[in-house]
Amino acid sequence: MLMQQIYWRPNCVIVQKPSLRGIGSNNHRCFQVGLSRALFVNQKKQKKFKNEYNKIKAMVVSEESKERKQVKATVTVKPAGEGVLSKLGLQRGLDKISELMGKTILLELVSSELDPKTKLEKKRIKGYVHLTNRSAEEVKYESEFEVPANFGEIGAVLVENEHRTEMFMREIVLDGFLTGPVKFSCESWVHSKFDNPTKRVFFSNKSYLPCETPEGLKLLREGELISLRGNGQGERQTFERVYDYDVYNDLGDPDTDPKHKRPVLGGTEHPYPRRCRTGRPRCNTDPLSEKRSNNVYVPRDECFSGVKQLVFSENTLQSVFNPLLSGLRASVIDKNIGFPLFSSIDELFNEGFNLPPQKEKGFLRTVLLRLVRLVSDATILRFETPATVDKDRFFWFRDEEFGRQTIAGLNPCCIQLVTEWPLKSKLDPNIYGPAESAITTEIIEQQIGGFLTVEEAIKQKKLFILDYYDFFLPLVEEVRKLEGTTLYGSRTLFFLTHDGAIRPLAIELARPPMNGKPQWRQVFTPSWHSTEVWLWRLAKTHVLAHDGGFHQLVSHWLRTHCSTEPYIIATNRQLSAMHPIYRLLLPHFRYTLEINALAREKLINVDGIIESSFTPKQHSLLVSSIAYDQHWQFDLQALPNDLIHRGIAVKDPNAPHGLKLAIEDYPYANDGLVLWDAIKSWVTDYVNHYYNTDSRNVESDKELQAWWEEIRNVGHGDKKDEPWWPNLKTNEDLIEIVTTIVWITSGHHAAMNFGQYTYAGYFPNRPAIARTSMPTEDPSDQELELFYNKPEVTLLKCFPSQIQALTVMTVLDILSTHSPDEEYLGQTIEPAWEEEPMVKAAFEKFKGKLTELEGIVDQRNADKNLRNRNGAGILPYELLKPTSEPGVTGKGVPYSISI
Repeated sequence: MLMQQIYWRPNCVIVQKPSLRGIGSNNHRCFQVGLSRALFVNQKKQKKFKNEYNKIKAMVVSEESKERKQVKATVTVKPAGEGVLSKLGLQRGLDKISELMGKTILLELVSSELDPKTKLEKKRIKGYVHLTNRSAEEVKYESEFEVPANFGEIGAVLVENEHRTEMFMREIVLDGFLTGPVKFSCESWVHSKFDNPTKRVFFSNKSYLPCETPEGLKLLREGELISLRGNGQGERQTFERVYDYDVYNDLGDPDTDPKHKRPVLGGTEHPYPRRCRTGRPRCNTDPLSEKRSNNVYVPRDECFSGVKQLVFSENTLQSVFNPLLSGLRASVIDKNIGFPLFSSIDELFNEGFNLPPQKEKGFLRTVLLRLVRLVSDATILRFETPATVDKDRFFWFRDEEFGRQTIAGLNPCCIQLVTEWPLKSKLDPNIYGPAESAITTEIIEQQIGGFLTVEEAIKQKKLFILDYYDFFLPLVEEVRKLEGTTLYGSRTLFFLTHDGAIRPLAIELARPPMNGKPQWRQVFTPSWHSTEVWLWRLAKTHVLAHDGGFHQLVSHWLRTHCSTEPYIIATNRQLSAMHPIYRLLLPHFRYTLEINALAREKLINVDGIIESSFTPKQHSLLVSSIAYDQHWQFDLQALPNDLIHRGIAVKDPNAPHGLKLAIEDYPYANDGLVLWDAIKSWVTDYVNHYYNTDSRNVESDKELQAWWEEIRNVGHGDKKDEPWWPNLKTNEDLIEIVTTIVWITSGHHAAMNFGQYTYAGYFPNRPAIARTSMPTEDPSDQELELFYNKPEVTLLKCFPSQIQALTVMTVLDILSTHSPDEEYLGQTIEPAWEEEPMVKAAFEKFKGKLTELEGIVDQRNADKNLRNRNGAGILPYELLKPTSEPGVTGKGVPYSISI
């Protein structure tokens, strides 16, 4: 029984001063009416009491006082004003008053043990922490708590934010224990209690499998997961942290225009991964579609940091893209007008493009310093010269560069080995025309020059294909109904030369029977004759538009951004924050939900940048749904499996990485396999550390099994019955699954994203759209005359329009930019990993392998025998080089899909 020392003052009785120290359950707020331990006898003298009250030190006299220890609590918070939800004015003033009154942040320390007598949770130790230091970098709050010696290990802290504005809490440290400080890495937004009275829970950095959860934390662990799942009802609020699933039904805007209706992606008709549910109301004109809004909900902890917000956020999109694109539209009277000369394209990098005066000059200068030059009252959009053009102005013109980029460019994961001849379509010939390709044996052997027969070339693994024939042909008729675009099914054949170069041999373009016309198809080859040369260049333009669209919609958006979102949702719903696999995956999921939500708002939405500037136009997202339905498999997202599936590699225990490559000098595969092995080694060490006994095994981990089941059956539910889903029963199963997820979010995304401006910034190299059909397909006399007299003009008319090119170039520059606070793979250890010596040692080994990869990449790029990454005018392949400086660098592998 605690004995209390009572201090008397005239007209009042005070028992204790609660806000200086948390004293078990006896910590109270003196200014709250009705408290039994703080009596105000004379209400008129409250002001005098308050001044004297702060001078009094509470005392507790107890027989157990010698058995208590003083524990100092330090809370580190990011300064106010950086958060999207930060509020100013009256509420900020009220927060300052609350701090003066001692009401700042309330902490409740939770024991890991149950009370041995009641078998219930021990009473939590409560107390306020107070502002002690404020700087531009951080704000610190501190206080001392008296913790009984028999309280047990503190495993969690509950936090109540007494301010009226949210705060970003970085860390809580409890110091004063013999075993050292107990740390709680928060890195989380804590809502105001006025928005939501529910307290936030933070677990210590020590990780626990579900079966090893301390008894005192079990209810908290389960309760936190329940709260994160929500109830699936209502519209989500900005301060919430609720993870739930929904289909992609928010890309259209039918209430503004019936033409803006878009199909729902997700379900039997259009299979698709699921996105994070926002709960917005349905459209008035289409109950299947969700209404659009300027603020798209993402769980609060998924939002950008302050620095990344400046580089790429909704504010950037609205305040920069909108006025910038408005300026482009005002400057370009005809949205369909192209570039009259190639010199006009070059001027974008030299003289720049004049825009009308911009109101947001200061903001434009801050965010788009690389692009926007403000001279007097004029605004000039002038692009940095891409590294490819800087090395070789005519790089895009060369056939060898066209072939090289299929294995060392922006989309190096689509080329396949030819294993059967003749090439045949799997489409219905009654609808789409003859199945057998128009690329004949004679054409290929003529291009090879008698060096090999086709049969010998296939046997020696010398023939490769970029095949978009069956994929795009069924869409041709619908796409061609749209203004300012065209489409073909295409096949492009390549030959692997003796020195490792990828030489293009032939391109087949096809249009199915449509509008009463029979099938049209034609094969184009490199030639010495001027007519065939220009037709070949035009055919390459169409193939590059196909490859560019497939890269953006499938290799990039679908395989990384879109397919990862269900992993993030399931991880937060089914794996506790103290689960070791949650903590392993956490850095690989940062900011992805936010960048995906922003993409739905401005990039892949109706009339967005993708729909307005890429070949399939408003069918663009449908293209990614078709690819998901026909091609996406989880097991093939693993780099080794992908290479084997495409015929590029076979298993060979004697070869590096256990694979023998058909193309030995394959930069994406060569560097990617080193990175894959480093990731897998790190994941193996990590997983084997936690799942190392019969009782600590993967199959009996209920949270882990629920996580994998939800990914398959809900997040990727349209694919739930596929036979290729890996089982999750052994350590090896878990290692392969986690390594695949980590590879996709780090290495694969880096290879698809950070070379965008480098390779597509000069758009003739990778035009986003081909606007006109081949001059040999049903040509008019006028078109033929133009082609023969001015073939360059015919090519320029096929390229994107001015506004399309400028829009895409601007967006690609931003998407290719590393922010100053980028978190690169293996660069910084997570606090929870540092707690475990074995995990810390494994991470240091991983970090060393990544440093070694840096040297390997440099060494390979310097090797003159590797012709796909070294030579006159050749850009070194650095997309999988782990670290980078800020900006557009064409290298650097962040932990996550953060842009």
